Amino acid sequence: MQLDIVVVGELENNVYILSQPGRDDAIVVDPGSEGERIKEALGGKKVAAILLTHGHWDHTGALQDFPGVPLYMHERDKMMLEDDFLGFAHRGHQQPRPKPTHFVREGDELALAGLAIQVLHTPGHSPGSVCYRVGDTLLTGDTLFLNDYGRTDLPGGSQTQMRASLRRLFTLHGCTYYPGHGPGGIIK
Repeated sequence: MQLDIVVVGELENNVYILSQPGRDDAIVVDPGSEGERIKEALGGKKVAAILLTHGHWDHTGALQDFPGVPLYMHERDKMMLEDDFLGFAHRGHQQPRPKPTHFVREGDELALAGLAIQVLHTPGHSPGSVCYRVGDTLLTGDTLFLNDYGRTDLPGGSQTQMRASLRRLFTLHGCTYYPGHGPGGIIK
């Protein structure tokens, strides 16, 4: 698998582009902003799907730049795309955001763009936070940051759930973790 990282926006959100060599399609994870930069990084590949780790604006701000692309997220965060206050878009980041086309849940196995992707529900940062596992690669969204873990003081956050999610993630031996923030951050 090829994994490319595009760091976007004022909060330096990591956007991940996953693809298989020899294929003309890719998956985009958490397109926070700067849709044109993300499209450039795709190098002409078609976006087969967008995966959201959660619904906050800094992970969803460029959704409008990918019209018609299948959009996957956990149902417990869908209200963040619909309500600017819950998604924190009210802070000057209002963008039209499409409705999800697919809801993921714990244990789902997705087959997209030639990749097998496992869904892990990891609430704590938000009720519907998820991580996506592709082999030994784990895309954590804001469950993990580079050298820290995600905030739990936002609406829907839970310190208790975050502790349980972190305990679970750190039992996944042999994984390389790719956090939602921290430029080029990789946690081994």
